Amino acid sequence: MEIKKKVFLKCRYRGTHGHMAKTKRQIIEDLKLVDIVVEILDARIPKSSQNPDIQSYIKEKDKIEVLNKCDLADEGTTKSWVKFFEEKGISAVITDSNSGKGIQDVIKKIHEVAEKNQEKYFNKGRLGKSIRVLVLGIPNVGKSSFINRISKKTSAKVGNKPGVTRQKQWIRVSEGIELLDTPGVLWPKFENETIAMNLAYTGTIKDDVLEKSEIAFSLLKYLINNYKQKLSERYKLENKIDEIMNSSEDIDENGKYLEIFELIGKKRGAIVSGGRVDYEKVSIILLDEFRSGKLGKITLERPVKVKEDL
Repeated sequence: MEIKKKVFLKCRYRGTHGHMAKTKRQIIEDLKLVDIVVEILDARIPKSSQNPDIQSYIKEKDKIEVLNKCDLADEGTTKSWVKFFEEKGISAVITDSNSGKGIQDVIKKIHEVAEKNQEKYFNKGRLGKSIRVLVLGIPNVGKSSFINRISKKTSAKVGNKPGVTRQKQWIRVSEGIELLDTPGVLWPKFENETIAMNLAYTGTIKDDVLEKSEIAFSLLKYLINNYKQKLSERYKLENKIDEIMNSSEDIDENGKYLEIFELIGKKRGAIVSGGRVDYEKVSIILLDEFRSGKLGKITLERPVKVKEDL
């Protein structure tokens, strides 16, 4: 059960190039109208949830990174990301849009950034007017939920499937802030396998585009190497992971990972006729429980590993 690198490198988001190009052009035009850019990131994958095609166009704008879905991410690592961004001179705020945690902190940060740049706004004739904010975010980072929370209404359409936010809209926030929403746009081709994998784990790349069992198996390997205790507790594996991985039997490493994968299937009753493990069912269980947070708070990227890239 090996992930084929070419599958990810050629994987394309299900949307037309024309639509994406149009959205990109619209965002570039919208940037001329705003004072600050608020970029919504998935706190589990802050690097992978940034659209690299857009980054080059927002360099001259004041930016605030919002690390959303913090309820699903490793708290310590999320704080490290905040420090990482702030060391680069970029403001960062931790949020959970579903519960509303951190939303007021974002509003406060917008005002702080605007106040710090009053002279610049004065020269542009913007002083005393509402602070105009462009909200960016790839599909599935919780951008619509964030906008609903910060504007205290349900004006942006929310759904579980990636890419449901369709059309641009201005939204007035009572604290003197105007938000400009944009469609979530995912870049059409992934040249980086790690980014594609992270987007697949979190569900940004739809499950019907890639082999679910391959994604789940790859995720399992990451969890064994980084969150072994959480995995063991969730599936009541006790010391089985160490026993299997440290076994001197003539089985390659992937064979050992597969043995743990099958053990989870047996623990959860994912068995088909003949006593064989149902890989599809195990994959659904593993991915669903990771994405819903039932496996615990897990982060897939750490800032020290991508410091030179951001």
